[in-house]
Amino acid sequence: MPNPWMPQALKADVGDHAPCDPEFPARAIAHITADREATAEAPLDLIPFANLMGFFTGSGSGQAPHILWDPFTGTFAQFLPATSRAKALFDAAGGTRTNRAGKVAIQIESLFFPHCLVNGKAFAKLIDTPCEGWADLHAWISSWGVPDVWPMGRPTSLSRNTCPADKWRTHGGWYAHAHVPENDHVDPGSWPTFASQPTDPSSAERPFEPFPGASFFQAGRKSPVIEGMHRRLVAEHCDRYTSHAGLDVWGAGDVRSYTAWQQKLGFVGNAADGVPGRFSWDRLEVPKV
Repeated sequence: MPNPWMPQALKADVGDHAPCDPEFPARAIAHITADREATAEAPLDLIPFANLMGFFTGSGSGQAPHILWDPFTGTFAQFLPATSRAKALFDAAGGTRTNRAGKVAIQIESLFFPHCLVNGKAFAKLIDTPCEGWADLHAWISSWGVPDVWPMGRPTSLSRNTCPADKWRTHGGWYAHAHVPENDHVDPGSWPTFASQPTDPSSAERPFEPFPGASFFQAGRKSPVIEGMHRRLVAEHCDRYTSHAGLDVWGAGDVRSYTAWQQKLGFVGNAADGVPGRFSWDRLEVPKV
């Protein structure tokens, strides 16, 4: 059986699991968070990943998707297992139970709105972003039998195109929020293309240092791995060092800088303690030494 929890995602289970409707084919539904209204003339800063994660685990849990995806960093949070329905769709009483309509009905919210600003650059469409992590997300969803087809066409604009009831009942694959019956949204506006041969990211050979374990990171530890980490933190604009001497020795500057990296990924509170964990380490991609 595929993994109900995406291995690359921060697990943030909101509970209230409920089954899907297996008489429908497997599907995925693409959303954008659309949490600000910006224009080409007046772009606005992207909302931090941690804010949206906090919303879906707090007051917005009644609207939670399965996955929150940051296409700028490749960070994910997952709020419900793939085997449960999510809650990001309007579901009319007596209708098709849109949130449950599928052997799986995996809902993805991409952290994006048109004309968002990231590092001083504006992005008009989701496909204009780096789409970091898309291969991992696509591979996990494909593992649940969701075919690489858009029954209503791949979204290319913010426009409404409601799926007919018979097609919704019989065709699996990918749907835009703009396609879902009973809903009135027009998102996501665009979506990345499918890889021709998706691979399992957990088994792919990667040219990066494997996570050495949290106990590796002790004061005074000297290693070329720590130097590689130091350089990657600087490259990711998480430089909180007061000196760049002794690059290969673990110290207080590493803790501060790694905390900044964890916060960039969306960690908050005690989860951003400056001690590397497997998720944040894998995302840092420290080159092999």
